[in-house]
Amino acid sequence: MALMDFFNRRKKDVNAEMSFIDHLEELRWHIIRIVIAIIIGAIAVFTFINFIVDQILFAPTRADFISSQWLCKLGRMIGAGDAICFDGVKAKFLETTMTGQFVSSFTLAFVGGFIIAFPYVFWEFWRFVRPALSDKERKRTRGVIFWVSLLFFIGVAFGYFILTPFMVNFYFNYKLSAQIEIMPTFSDYLENLIYTTVGIGVLFQLPLLVMVLAKIGIVTGKFLRKYRRHAFVLIIIAAAIITPSTDPFSLTIVTIPLYLLFEASIIIASRINRRQEKEKNEWS
Repeated sequence: MALMDFFNRRKKDVNAEMSFIDHLEELRWHIIRIVIAIIIGAIAVFTFINFIVDQILFAPTRADFISSQWLCKLGRMIGAGDAICFDGVKAKFLETTMTGQFVSSFTLAFVGGFIIAFPYVFWEFWRFVRPALSDKERKRTRGVIFWVSLLFFIGVAFGYFILTPFMVNFYFNYKLSAQIEIMPTFSDYLENLIYTTVGIGVLFQLPLLVMVLAKIGIVTGKFLRKYRRHAFVLIIIAAAIITPSTDPFSLTIVTIPLYLLFEASIIIASRINRRQEKEKNEWS
């Protein structure tokens, strides 16, 4: 029923009536254009695959990584000494199958293509959803593509520049015995990097998700404040799922910004609720 209601709302905004099949056909073309955009981005990434692997993918393992230097300087400025200085690791990665590197190169290309094409991907999604909105809703959602893309890229940058160096240095320096030598597969490293970049980028959409839920009346600022403690537990669980490591350092680094985003969501929801209440009183 919800799907039919959505299509009915879209129908009201177009000049010619469209059947359910017509809407599905339109959705199909949106998906096709999204796939084409990701493929174009993937081809661009694959063209420079060797440079991307050596200079971008493996950069967080080196001591001269830009964010490692910044964190080291920050630690000294606040009196923490070399506590958050990373010396880099001698990372060597294995592949245990003949097709491992080949498959990983395509995985990297398509993930990179998705990151590059993300604003266009969301724009196509928005083009399909927008006709179902009222004029007032469209006016209030101006700039949504910019904010969604900005939060996504901030999340990706946070995962790459902050979380990944902590993760790499923690695991490569964690030793149970001198006889144990860490030699992970390249596929394992790539998978972890995807989780700590794309995964964090998706989680950073929390304020916008709350904004949408508040506008349609599912959540309120009062509700979020009441269940703040429960939300904190859920944020820790989400951080544990999205981060490949469960060490306290990585969990703390991910949990803090996510909780700050939750607090920002409370402010956003409260403002929306006050505006809705004001409009309701004016209408009355």
